[in-house]
Amino acid sequence: MNLENTQVQMRKGILEFCILHIIARGEVYASDMLEELTSAKIMVVEGTLYPLLTRLRKAGLVDYKWVESSSGPPRKYYTITQAGEDFVKSLTGTWEELVNSTTQIISNHK
Repeated sequence: MNLENTQVQMRKGILEFCILHIIARGEVYASDMLEELTSAKIMVVEGTLYPLLTRLRKAGLVDYKWVESSSGPPRKYYTITQAGEDFVKSLTGTWEELVNSTTQIISNHK
């Protein structure tokens, strides 16, 4: 089994959750999301992020608006919808249960 592949899969598994949390804090530009995810060691590239943002929008969890930029083309800023807020709230409960369960299992030294 490949350790690096398993680590990548673990990070990918929480990517959507992390992105929704970032967007829930307020409108955000995709490159700012990439920067925050990278600084948190959740490596993601534009080719992964943009399709995920499109899926989240089609699911009604996020929306976006175009904002004119003085230094180039317009920028797309993402916001969370009410359905997205409800979804994140449910996922947060699941995440907390998962962290507690995992912590219990990995700290059980026999």
